Amino acid sequence: MFADPQFLMSCALFLPVLWGLGLFGFPSRAVSAIRWYALAGACCELAITVQLSGVALGWIDASPAVNASTTSLRNDILLGMSLPWIPTWNVNYSLGVDGFSLPLILLTSLIFVLSIVASWSIKTQIRGFLFLLLLLETGVMGVFLALDFFLFFVMWEVMLLPMYFLIGLWGGPRREYAAIKFFLYTLAGGVCLLMAMLMVYSASGGSFDLLELARMAQGQVPKSGMDLDQGIALSAAMGDTSLQWRVFVLLLIAFLIKLPAVPLHTWLPDAHVEAPTPVSMILAGILLKLGGYGFLRIAIPICPLGFAEWAWFMVALGVFCVLYGALAALAQSDFKRLVAYSSVSHMGYVLMGLGAFRFQELTGAVLNPDFSTMGLSAATFQMVAHGIVSAGMFFVVGVLYDRVKHRDLRQFGGIASLQPHFSAIAAGIFFAGLGLPGLCGFIGEAFSIFSVWHVDRFFSVGGALGMILTAGYILWALQRVYLGPTYTGPNREYLTEINFREYTVGYILLAFAIGLGVYPATALNVIEPASRQLVQQISGSQERQLSLNRASIESPLDK
Repeated sequence: MFADPQFLMSCALFLPVLWGLGLFGFPSRAVSAIRWYALAGACCELAITVQLSGVALGWIDASPAVNASTTSLRNDILLGMSLPWIPTWNVNYSLGVDGFSLPLILLTSLIFVLSIVASWSIKTQIRGFLFLLLLLETGVMGVFLALDFFLFFVMWEVMLLPMYFLIGLWGGPRREYAAIKFFLYTLAGGVCLLMAMLMVYSASGGSFDLLELARMAQGQVPKSGMDLDQGIALSAAMGDTSLQWRVFVLLLIAFLIKLPAVPLHTWLPDAHVEAPTPVSMILAGILLKLGGYGFLRIAIPICPLGFAEWAWFMVALGVFCVLYGALAALAQSDFKRLVAYSSVSHMGYVLMGLGAFRFQELTGAVLNPDFSTMGLSAATFQMVAHGIVSAGMFFVVGVLYDRVKHRDLRQFGGIASLQPHFSAIAAGIFFAGLGLPGLCGFIGEAFSIFSVWHVDRFFSVGGALGMILTAGYILWALQRVYLGPTYTGPNREYLTEINFREYTVGYILLAFAIGLGVYPATALNVIEPASRQLVQQISGSQERQLSLNRASIESPLDK
C-alpha cells in the first residue's frame, strides 16, 4: 500500500488539512505542542512526496496492477489515477504527476516545512495560523496534482480564503487593505478561469479531463466510448482557432494575475509587505508558481493554436516584467518591498521561457524545437529555483525585522559585524537571487535568455540587461544592509546572532541553492521529457491546422 501511487497521491492531497484538524484537540495554551504537532504533519507530507517521487521516477517499485493501469496515460504522465466524483456532469477525481508538477510538489512540501519552522515568531492565535497554513498546503497540492479541470478550479479557489485570513489577521498595519486587494485580484483571475472552463466544457461535449481535452484540441478523437462521428465533430470544435484564441486570452489573464505580470502585479508588493514572514515565504516560494504551472498544465496543452498567436506577447511581456521589476526594486527603501519587486522581475524569465516559440509560416512547425524545449525546461527550473531563493530572501528580511521591528534600508548598515554568521548565509542566498553562476538562480535565467534568442534577439538582449539590473539592486541591498558603515536604526541591542532554528532554515535553503546550481540535471532530467512532449504537441497542432486551411482553400478550385 505504501508504494501505491494512488494512495500516495491522495495522502499528499488530504494529509495536511486532516492533520490540521487535529490541532483543535490541543488546548490553546499548549503552544509548544501545537507548533511541534504542525511541524510533524508537514514533515510527514514531505516524506510522502519524496516517496511519491521515488515511485514516479522508478526508484521505488510499484505493484504490477498499478503499472498496468498507467499504460493508457499520455507518455509524459509518470503516474495517474481517476475515480468518478460527480458522474452526472462527468467530473472525476483525477490526479497525476509529470515532469512539470513533480519538482513543484517537492518544492511545496519543503517550503511549507521551513515556513512552519519560521512561524515560531508568530505569537498570537497560533493554532488558527498553523491550521490555515496546512489548509493552504492542501489547496496547493491539489492544483499541482489535478488532472481534471473542475478539480483544478476547486483547488485553485480553496487557496483563496486561507491566504486572505493569513494576511488579514496576522499581517502588518495595512493588512486589511492588502488582504482585500489580494482577494479581489485573485477572485478576478478565478472568474476568468471559470469562464474558460465553461467554454471548453461546452465545446468538448461535457469533458473536464485535461488529458482528453488536450488530445481533442490537437485534433485527435477522444478515447472515451462515444460514437466515432460524434468524437470527430467534438474534436473539430475543440480545434477551432477562434475558440482556442478566446479561451487562451481568458486563461492568460487568470495566470498572469497569479504569476504576477505587469500591470496585474500591484497586489503583490502590498501583500508581501503586510504578510508575516512565513506567509511571504509561501507566497513567493509557491503561490507565484501556480501561474506558470497553469500555462504548462492547461493553457498551452488545450489551446495550442491560441498559444501560437500569443507566444510573442508572452516573451515581450516577460522582458518588460524583468526590466520593470528590477528598476522598481532599485527605487525601494523598504527591504521587503525590494524583495517583492525582485519576484516580479525573476518571474518575468518564466514568462520568457514559456513563450519561447517561433512558428514557420508555411508549415506551422516549430523552428529550432530544441530551443523551445529549452525554454519550457528553463521556465520550470526557474520556478523551482525562484521558490528556493525567494523564500530564503524573505526569511532573511524577516529575521532582521523580528529583531529591530523595521525594514528601512536607510537605517541599516554594518550588520555583518553584528551578525557575521547570519550575514554569510544571507549573502549566499542573495547571490543566488543575483544569478551568480554555480547557484540555482543562474540556470533558469540564462537558458530562458538563450531560448528566446531564436524568437527575437532584441528580446534576448533585453532579458540579459535584466540580469545586470538584478545585480545592481542585489549588490546595492547587500552594501546598504550588511556592509554599510554602521547601524543607525532602533533596537540595535537585539542584533545578536541567530538561533539554531533560524540557522536550520537558512542552511537548508542555501544548500538547495548551491546543489541545484552545481548540478541542475537533478531537476532538468525530470523536466525535459515533459517539455519535449509538449513542444511536439504544439507543433503537431499547428501543422494540422495549416493543412486544414490549405484544404479549405484548394477545395473550391477542385470543384
